[in-house]
Amino acid sequence: MLLRAVITDATEADCSQAAALIEGIAAEHLIAHNGYDSDAIVVQARSQGMNAVIPPRRNRKTQRAYDAHLYKHRHPVENALLKLKGWRGIATRYAKRLQSFLAAVHIRCFVLWLEIS
Repeated sequence: MLLRAVITDATEADCSQAAALIEGIAAEHLIAHNGYDSDAIVVQARSQGMNAVIPPRRNRKTQRAYDAHLYKHRHPVENALLKLKGWRGIATRYAKRLQSFLAAVHIRCFVLWLEIS
């Protein structure tokens, strides 16, 4: 389930907020899409005691190894994001105010949580 959410502007890359998302979280592994492949994120994950399972981008000069089998566990997270975006207001971000949009995300996550419990 969703632990933390950071909403960015439409023109800002999601990976720019990755440090804020993982800060203070204790986990064994950090599994992320290759869009989050940056040295800063990998270093921060390792400093927090996490193994970074992030496939390297194709254009990376030195390809980094990652556990492909463990990376397959990212699939349920993607399914949860798909269900979250199933609400039209979230997928298209109809809310004009950040607080309204974040409240819609929280409500949808609560509904998803109720469905699985």
